[in-house]
Amino acid sequence: MSKRIQFSRHGGPDVLELIERDVPTPGPGEVLVRNHAIGLNFIETYFREGLYAPPALPSSLGTEGAGVVEAIGEGVEGFRPGDRVAYATGPLGAYGEHHVLPARHLVRLPDAMSFEHAAAVMLKGLTVQYLLRQTAPLEGGETILFHAAAGGVGSIACQWANALGVRLIGVVGSAEKAQRAQRLGAWATIDHSRENVVERVRELTDGKGCPVVYDSVGKSTWETSLDCVAPRGLLVSFGNASGPVTGVNLGVLAQKGSLYVTRPVLAGYANTPERLQAMADELFEMILSGKIEVEIGQRYPLAEAGRAQTALASRQTTGSTILLP
Repeated sequence: MSKRIQFSRHGGPDVLELIERDVPTPGPGEVLVRNHAIGLNFIETYFREGLYAPPALPSSLGTEGAGVVEAIGEGVEGFRPGDRVAYATGPLGAYGEHHVLPARHLVRLPDAMSFEHAAAVMLKGLTVQYLLRQTAPLEGGETILFHAAAGGVGSIACQWANALGVRLIGVVGSAEKAQRAQRLGAWATIDHSRENVVERVRELTDGKGCPVVYDSVGKSTWETSLDCVAPRGLLVSFGNASGPVTGVNLGVLAQKGSLYVTRPVLAGYANTPERLQAMADELFEMILSGKIEVEIGQRYPLAEAGRAQTALASRQTTGSTILLP
């Protein structure tokens, strides 16, 4: 038998229930992974609440974890039982002792990389990899702006940018978060709760603006971000924490300096198994070399997934949160 968290109706954390089921069997092209650690992400509360629709009910949650291959389906090549693996995308179902997912979503995990660290960093780390290394291939010496610099993705971005020799200006919401971002490698910080972001960017860049601005906030920061981009620079809009950006007038890009805008997602970069593994290998190397520190602030038993989500939603967590089956 295998335990998993599932929900049959939308609602608060109380709709999550721990059930037992037969150990699933992988189909053609699929792999059965026995999870050793599971990543917790805010998007999972959206599925639980019904803001995002799962394929069907009852449904499990989660798309991030790390463990060992227990079985492979017909036609699977490159993986075999006993392999250490991790994943950040794929079908919902990571909240369990076992997860079946297509082999194309798996990456090989180095022996030196722990299951807990992999589960805590895969999604956020791969996001930073494509942002800094592919969406805008940074070479060092650039001055960039990064919103939510003390958050999960931002914390890794601060460290990765610092390792690349990139000056990251981190936008944060408090003095405490500013200290955290600076400790992790931010070159400078701007507290948007008491400072004018555009004015401070102009001061820090001698009026030039930033060649690249990374914005995961969305609607409420869209205009501000545009005003921080240098002429012919790039605005990378990769999230919508405050709501989606709508009604974009392309003429504004001309008025503000022939700007570029992109809306990237992980799947658009990790779109083949080879590219996914290469991205993960670079992430793992950054961690194992000590250039990026993975902070696991909370560990919860799988059965307490509801409590873990409550803590995450109420901002009572620091660093990454993982579930342990």
